[in-house]
Amino acid sequence: MLSVNTLILIVSCLFALFVLYEILPPWGVKQIDVIQLMKMLEEESREDYQYIDVRPAEQFNTLHVFGFQNIPLKQLKNDLKNLSKDKSVVVISERGNNSNEACRVLKRHGFLNLINVRGGIITWEKHRNTF
Repeated sequence: MLSVNTLILIVSCLFALFVLYEILPPWGVKQIDVIQLMKMLEEESREDYQYIDVRPAEQFNTLHVFGFQNIPLKQLKNDLKNLSKDKSVVVISERGNNSNEACRVLKRHGFLNLINVRGGIITWEKHRNTF
């Protein structure tokens, strides 16, 4: 029979693994910051990329990066047909956690060229007057 200490250790390890899963980016997803995003928006051909913001519509309507389309995370699986697997997908969320989760969903559905914006729209908001 397991002792209380062993059970606590097992539960603690499982919790730590869950936290790491939530905060670490998915394997193979490129991570960029808002400064790199700004350079990308200025320099890259927009036809080669799809830009999606996975925040709820109310948040998107209040503030968003020009050129991003809103596909809330909860609707992403239903809207995959509107995205091309042949183009890179740049994903932004409020802080970067939900966009990492969106990248996991996209990756599970065969999207390969995924880019997450670290820090999300909050970081964009802090830096937008410096661009």
